[in-house]
Amino acid sequence: MARENTKDFLLEALEDLTLDMFEKFKYKLSYIDYDEMANLSKYLLKKANDPVKLADYMCDHYGADLAVDVAIYVLERINQRDTAAKLKQEKGKVLRPSPPPASLVQDYKMKYREHVQKNYHWIKDMNARIGETVTLNSRYTRLILVSGHRHEKKKEHEIMAVGRRHAEIMQEQVNSSIAISDLFKPDRDRQTPKTVVILGAAGIGKTMTVRKIMLDWASEGLYRQFDYVFYIHCREGNLLTAQGSMADMISKCCPSDNPPLAEILRRPEKLLFVIDGFDELRFSLDRPQNDLCSDPWEMKPVEIILSSLLRKILLPECSLLITTRPAALQKLEQYLVCERSAEILGFSVADREEYFYKFFENKEEGRKSFQFVKGNEMVFTMCLVPIMCWIVCTVMKQQLESGEDLAQTAKTTTGIYILYVSSLLKSLSSKLKQNLHIILKRLCCLAADGIWKQRVLFEEEAINEFLLNQRDTLPLFLNESTFQKGIVCGSAYSFIHLSVQEFFASLFYVLDDDGETRDKQDDPKRDVKKLLENYGNSRQDFMLTVRFLFGLLNKEPRNALEKETGCKISPEIKEELLMWLQTSQKTALAVNAEKRAVIHDLEACHCLYEIQDESFVKTALGYFTGIYLRDINFTQLDQKVLSFSIKKWPKLESLDMGYCSFILEDHEEHLDQQLAKLSHLEKQSPIYLKQSPIYLLCESLKNPNCTLKILRLEWCKLTAACCGLLATVLSTSQCLTELRLRGNALGDPGVRLLCEGLKHTACRLQRLGLWGCSLTDACCGDLATVLSTNKTLLELGLSANALGDAGVHLLCEGLKHPACQLRVLGQIFYPCTLPGLQLPFQKSRGPVLWGCSLTDASCGDLATVLSTNKTLLELGLGANALGDAGVHLLCEGLKHPACHLKELRLSKYGLSEETHRELAHLNKIKPSLKIGYIF
Repeated sequence: MARENTKDFLLEALEDLTLDMFEKFKYKLSYIDYDEMANLSKYLLKKANDPVKLADYMCDHYGADLAVDVAIYVLERINQRDTAAKLKQEKGKVLRPSPPPASLVQDYKMKYREHVQKNYHWIKDMNARIGETVTLNSRYTRLILVSGHRHEKKKEHEIMAVGRRHAEIMQEQVNSSIAISDLFKPDRDRQTPKTVVILGAAGIGKTMTVRKIMLDWASEGLYRQFDYVFYIHCREGNLLTAQGSMADMISKCCPSDNPPLAEILRRPEKLLFVIDGFDELRFSLDRPQNDLCSDPWEMKPVEIILSSLLRKILLPECSLLITTRPAALQKLEQYLVCERSAEILGFSVADREEYFYKFFENKEEGRKSFQFVKGNEMVFTMCLVPIMCWIVCTVMKQQLESGEDLAQTAKTTTGIYILYVSSLLKSLSSKLKQNLHIILKRLCCLAADGIWKQRVLFEEEAINEFLLNQRDTLPLFLNESTFQKGIVCGSAYSFIHLSVQEFFASLFYVLDDDGETRDKQDDPKRDVKKLLENYGNSRQDFMLTVRFLFGLLNKEPRNALEKETGCKISPEIKEELLMWLQTSQKTALAVNAEKRAVIHDLEACHCLYEIQDESFVKTALGYFTGIYLRDINFTQLDQKVLSFSIKKWPKLESLDMGYCSFILEDHEEHLDQQLAKLSHLEKQSPIYLKQSPIYLLCESLKNPNCTLKILRLEWCKLTAACCGLLATVLSTSQCLTELRLRGNALGDPGVRLLCEGLKHTACRLQRLGLWGCSLTDACCGDLATVLSTNKTLLELGLSANALGDAGVHLLCEGLKHPACQLRVLGQIFYPCTLPGLQLPFQKSRGPVLWGCSLTDASCGDLATVLSTNKTLLELGLGANALGDAGVHLLCEGLKHPACHLKELRLSKYGLSEETHRELAHLNKIKPSLKIGYIF
């Protein structure tokens, strides 16, 4: 509220002070020597025993306006910053011009909206030539946003993590999606967020999203609660070195030289600032409170202005919409409260299809291109990310226009980037291509230098240092932006996308060095070993660069790039990559408990997939006999690269995956619900099996050259929908002898499907572990049939399943069959070092029925089996309430001359002394039988 004179609000500020602070204020005032002026006399300060007198004396001595400045100065130095900020704000209201008439204010609001509409209506594709633009609305495709966020535990390169992150959240947080229009709506407690953060990996569409927000607001369809929305890109803020104010920054967003800044700032609660690319800020927000400013008119360096805005010191009532990559979120949250966050996941299947149709002007070309990409799981998976979708569309449009066959499109990540670069180079004239190889080498040097220094924005000086001054060619690869720097303008350059910079950085290491590039003293060295060592030790952000290194040695796309650019790619680093791959995998895990070298990092398979060199892949994998993976959410792309390695693996013996999940991207049907509705024949149909999330993995395991013996998929969220495919593996694999499926909710329908594979004459399985698979007695009839027909199955673990007495009764029918070869029924694949275990069991060799809800009612059937079955050697019955009666029945079977059992495990509790004596007696008459107790 405006005041008639400054003395009024000076008095109000003094009245806000406590008595102690009032005395401290007077004491500080006695010796400040403000602006070399004489201090207020101690005599007057002593007489000023209340705020009214002190305000009078200060105004008389300094003058009213200067008295306020002196008061602000003193208040800040006695740590009364809130009072000082309030006084500063009130002073600004009095000194600034009166607000314009309401009609003019409304007219300017409309003028500003029109200005925003004009500026955000058109967009340029990243490879657009002069005059090539498209409207934002004609290209923009809806992106899926999920409310909330999680901190990443491991630093992984964002662009490659996006597929996994997207799949994980889509699977676990399907119901937490949020519309852009709801970002600033009140929450359940009716609290309206003032700070909203949009997360997303590189290339996921953060900037396109906020540009769409700007356009929709200007069209009066979105966020009507805000009178003004201002867009600030952090990349530009990094380059602004001259001092300015918040008012200046707002002015630069406005269409005229004299915007009504006082009126705009009068109601900060009606302002929304869109801060795009927080992760690109070079400066730190960790600044002392003294350095920050609260006055939007105060002149400060840009980093101070932005820090004050982000930390809510400046215009605390305004709203903020911030975009950032996940890696910078923790840094952001240290300094402000993110009241709401939403993560951009990318395109759904329907959205990808819509994007294709929008991109291609010819609808038939759009349909054909989409169908082709949909048939290539890897490329289609990468099209979750808008930047990748754009690259694929760009490449395929180029191919269609030249009459080429889409089937020739490269299927690796590196191949796509090579095609993209080649499509850009096709627009160059023959004259401009003459020195292209020199330009590319300098560009690669710049990219590598930036990757090492974590720099994505290059000023004019850096461009000149690398002699990148070919203005006709440079815009093909670098985007130029103009920034105000003091009273002049300057340019800054960046690669189209960080992943493109990483592609050129990897190219730096494989191009033949002919000495034609600038050799600066601090240039990055072509030391591949150093790059690989840093990646292995701490620099996870090198992941994509290393992956591209392998891809650039892929012969076919490498030849295409050499032909297009005139550069020679040296394959000399092949041996170095091979040695690193083997050594890094070996030293990271050394060898597992069985003294076999095992790969434990899926990234190794990604690298091998990129190189697509069968001889290299087989040599690299020849050292290893297994793969051990934990806590991975497998996307279709991950499965594709793993399947590729499995098919090429010369001596693969074990595949051990625990606590993983297999996600079928954008799959909307619930296969397990369908399973109950399908006939037995339909469940085995190729159409149904292809819908399984482990389809790609199982296809590789059925490869005739696959030598896998042990398959462990424990706690991998498998369901009945996966069992049909596993059954086909069992019926085709000639090597697979062990299958562990512990902790997967397969259910009875799943086991019925598994049994189809187990009953097949070609099945060679010897050990099957179904611990905790949500089974009941309903599947025991099928298992009994397997026991009576399968000639290789020796061990069966059914622990922690509610089979009950009825289920065991059915199982015993199979166990009594003369053709049954089973040796172990019980504790298979359960840890051997459990408390209470009295026998040194090394590994179970028989059926396990631990914790299967059994009573004495099942013991009669088991006793009959013991007296008739000639192969059964071990029986585990722990954690079952058999009671004295049940154990007595078992003893009768154990005493039978035809019983060959060697080991029996029972629950330690619930048995009487008499029963223990009976068991001890049994041990005496059958010394070969070991009886152990377990909880």
